[in-house]
Amino acid sequence: MADCLYNVKQNEPKRKNRFLIRFPSDLGIAEYNVESASRPSYKSNVVDVPFLNTSDKIVGRYSWDPITVTFRDLIGPSTAQAIQEWVRLISESPTGRQGYAAGYKRDVEIEMLDPTGVCVEKWILVDAFPSDSSYGDLSYSDDSLANITVTLQFYYAILAY
Repeated sequence: MADCLYNVKQNEPKRKNRFLIRFPSDLGIAEYNVESASRPSYKSNVVDVPFLNTSDKIVGRYSWDPITVTFRDLIGPSTAQAIQEWVRLISESPTGRQGYAAGYKRDVEIEMLDPTGVCVEKWILVDAFPSDSSYGDLSYSDDSLANITVTLQFYYAILAY
């Protein structure tokens, strides 16, 4: 009977608040800038295979959904500036120029940690880039932290462990 019970001492659950997101160092985005993030998810297209008066289902193409990362907007070094520099590698507003994919796509890593800080789950987002960014709202009546929300698109994700 005791074997059927959940034992938290033997089965330590992962916690939502034990994670790091690592960006390539050339972007200047530190791990401590991240406030929250979503983990990878994907969708499969279902293909209907008709035969006589019935049909079967098989998997078709699949695609990875973008993730959302919320950053704390620090004064120095400026989080907004670091993110905007990455965006400028994609497209520059003043000139209208766009960059090559090899120049703006980066591998981003999401690590979930155990209670001692050891990585127990690692996702690698291959060829990630910001597709949307919101620099947040301002209000004289709100003294909470300023945040930046970024949507990251990526080619595919690898669950390394």
